[in-house]
This record gives sequence, C-alpha cells and structure tokens, in this order.
Amino acid sequence: MDLLADYRRATMFFETGDPTGAARLLEPIVDAEPGNAAVRQLLARAYFQSAQLNRAEEQLRELVDRDPSDHYAHHVLGRTLERMNRPTDALRHLRIAAAMYAANDDYRIALERVESRLGGAR
Repeated sequence: MDLLADYRRATMFFETGDPTGAARLLEPIVDAEPGNAAVRQLLARAYFQSAQLNRAEEQLRELVDRDPSDHYAHHVLGRTLERMNRPTDALRHLRIAAAMYAANDDYRIALERVESRLGGAR
C-alpha cells in the first residue's frame, strides 16, 4: 500500500465532490497512521460531507482529544453536532473555535446560528 499515493487520490476525490470515495481511501491510512492529524481531519471532513455524521463525530473527537487547541476540529465538530440536531453539544465546540480564532467569520456565523436556535447564549 502506497499511503502517500492513496492520500493524494483521496484528496482529489474529496476536492472533486466524491467524499465517499475519499473516505474509502482514507480509512486504511488512518488505521495505518492513527496519529496523522491531517489524514484524520480529511477523513472527518469526508464523513461530514457525505452525511456520515456519527463517523465524523468520532474522528473529530479524536482530533480534539489529541489537540484541544485545534480550533478547526472544534468548529467542524460543532457543525457536525449541529447537523445531528444536538445544538447544546454543538455550542461548546463552536464557542471554543470562535474564541480561539475570532477573526473567522464562518466560526462566528455558526456560533450565532446555534445560539439563536437555543434562544440566546446559554
């Protein structure tokens, strides 16, 4: 197995709109290199894009557990939880992401959307 070639192919699949194909290629890479955050992040994004939300959550929680300062992982985890109709759980991660990277409009908009859904900041 050529992990780098498979990662490049997976990236191409993801970028051309085939997140399921990307995930199929990325799963064995994550198994072979569980500490590779870039591969795990792309797998989580592929799961998110293909609505495999439980799988996305699992990968994102692993990223956050390994690196609590990963604002992007917090943001995507929050978005995943929001899509799973778990806004209260999402709020924590969206707040963390927005606090760590206040200049990011996507983070702010996602946070405001969930806060509004919950009736203001809880």
